[in-house]
Amino acid sequence: MVTKEDDCLPPPTEPSRCYSPPSTTPLAELETTRSLEIMESSFLSPVWLLVIFCIINLLNYMDRGAIASNGVNGSTKSCNDKDKCTPATGIQGHYNLSNFEDGVLSSSFMVGLLIASPIFASLAKSFNPFRLIGVGLTVWTIAVLGCGSSFAFWFIVLCRMFVGVGEASFISLAAPFIDDNAPHKQRAAWLGLFYMCIPSGVALGYVYGGYVGKHFSWRYAFWGEAVLMAPFAVLGFLMKPLQLKGFPSTDSVEVMASSLGAEVSKNNNHLQAGNEIKHDEVEVSIEIGRSGYANAVWKSTTQFARDMKVLCKEKVFVVNVLGYVAYNFVIGAYSYWGPKAGYNIYKMKNADMIFGAVTIICGIVGTLSGGLILDHVTSTIPNAFKLLSGATFLGATCCFTAFTLKSLYGFVALFAIGELLVFATQAPVNYVCLHCVEPSLRPLSMAISTVAIHIFGDVPSSPLVGIVQDHIDSWRKTALILTSVLFLAAAIWFIGMFINIIDRFNIEAENENPRSRQGQSIMVMNP
Repeated sequence: MVTKEDDCLPPPTEPSRCYSPPSTTPLAELETTRSLEIMESSFLSPVWLLVIFCIINLLNYMDRGAIASNGVNGSTKSCNDKDKCTPATGIQGHYNLSNFEDGVLSSSFMVGLLIASPIFASLAKSFNPFRLIGVGLTVWTIAVLGCGSSFAFWFIVLCRMFVGVGEASFISLAAPFIDDNAPHKQRAAWLGLFYMCIPSGVALGYVYGGYVGKHFSWRYAFWGEAVLMAPFAVLGFLMKPLQLKGFPSTDSVEVMASSLGAEVSKNNNHLQAGNEIKHDEVEVSIEIGRSGYANAVWKSTTQFARDMKVLCKEKVFVVNVLGYVAYNFVIGAYSYWGPKAGYNIYKMKNADMIFGAVTIICGIVGTLSGGLILDHVTSTIPNAFKLLSGATFLGATCCFTAFTLKSLYGFVALFAIGELLVFATQAPVNYVCLHCVEPSLRPLSMAISTVAIHIFGDVPSSPLVGIVQDHIDSWRKTALILTSVLFLAAAIWFIGMFINIIDRFNIEAENENPRSRQGQSIMVMNP
């Protein structure tokens, strides 16, 4: 038997037939070569890949903004002292939900995201990651259609869970693809462009949900999202899948599958021609197959446990995620309760539009600025922690002060500055997640980071803020209590500056992980 690697070994008297970059090849040249290989294997250039992923991310977060908007989320029927009543509107009015139940509606989305994120990250070692994104987007599209067609509160909660399942594949795998294909000196800027779509998508969702809910129905908002996402779900299956650094080649997997298929076909032909295999022998073969499947599941489970142990021992990853949890606790509650709080504190007639406009402008400028600044000062993990801590502290100060003001214009101006600074953290925090672990662990790093920031961050924050508001009945005090958590995030990231830090991204830059190479070396039987 010979392996694919053996084909590249020249005979003693012949020159090498396979090009191998010298050990002195600069990292930038290796990355350029990798980008060219990706462009040759697919019609997508790195720039087009970034554009498509940004649009998908925009739609994902537009859905979150839409369900939080007053037009889609709505309110229950209320009457004042003069018996003048406002009619029930949106989802909350349609199902007559309390603030706590309304918060559960937001958090139910996260349940599916939390469960599915590590599963998709683990599956990426056995299936092509790009195809997994296609599967996730298909689930997302169907689930959003279900939200618009819901007939009961429990049904829309179930659909929101599956929306989270669908998004999990994209959240875990998109960032490593972008980090692979970005130019060496523009990685943080490309990540900034990608994560810029989070605040922009939420803001666009406010405006979109407010308009559609007011002029049509909250159901149409979900149906429209499904129509927009459907082409990208189809694209995930039709185009040739891309490869992800640190993982076995799809071509190798396909060759192995073809070889196995050929062997199975040959055995079937022998079985049909000579009827040489007895019934009991077939049953033995089935049992062996089941045993092999059980072993594969066991190996995947043990590998996942080993990878998790590595992540938990990585101090940089742990500190980064802890700060991200506190940060996301605030941002998640802002995105869901922001329009309603603004409407009640400052009597904003067009709270959806105002919050949407402020968030989209500050989100775009802030997120892009964070990536560009990190690239300008040199993209390193220590510099990322400095930017995270400083920007979050200043942003928290501005937002906290803004909620103490009674003037609407003063609030909007100071809150906008605060959001600008807070959103500057998106590129640095994800840069740290991607570069504090080896390339083969990046999907799991992104998945566990996503799980942590949601399960301890915005999943509990929405219902908790609802409970606080139900008890103190003051949106201003509730907003001040919530904003103070940003100071905790700044303090945690400040600690990260003093940890012994190693950038592990280039550990597998010149040579793939031995486990990955082993997966790529397909054994070919001699005739």
